[in-house]
Amino acid sequence: MELTVWGIITALIVGLIVGLLGRLAVPGRQDMPMWLHMLIGVGAALLGTVIARASGFAEAAGVDWRELLLQVVLAAVAVALVVGVGRRRGVTHR
Repeated sequence: MELTVWGIITALIVGLIVGLLGRLAVPGRQDMPMWLHMLIGVGAALLGTVIARASGFAEAAGVDWRELLLQVVLAAVAVALVVGVGRRRGVTHR
């Protein structure tokens, strides 16, 4: 696997989109910076791709909607966990 500048930029854009969709799936207000959404989204996208390929339902070409749905669900779970941990620790955002 070759890492290129366009590959990294694409991963960040997809991560941002997946992270924002995951954020929309979680009810309530989330006081999280944009970089954290991107980080969660990139992680969820990578993990979702690994799970989809291991399960055998990832398609080689085009958009696989099941894989995208899995990635968004993983991002939503991660956002909910991060927001829940922040609330339990009493973190206040201004």
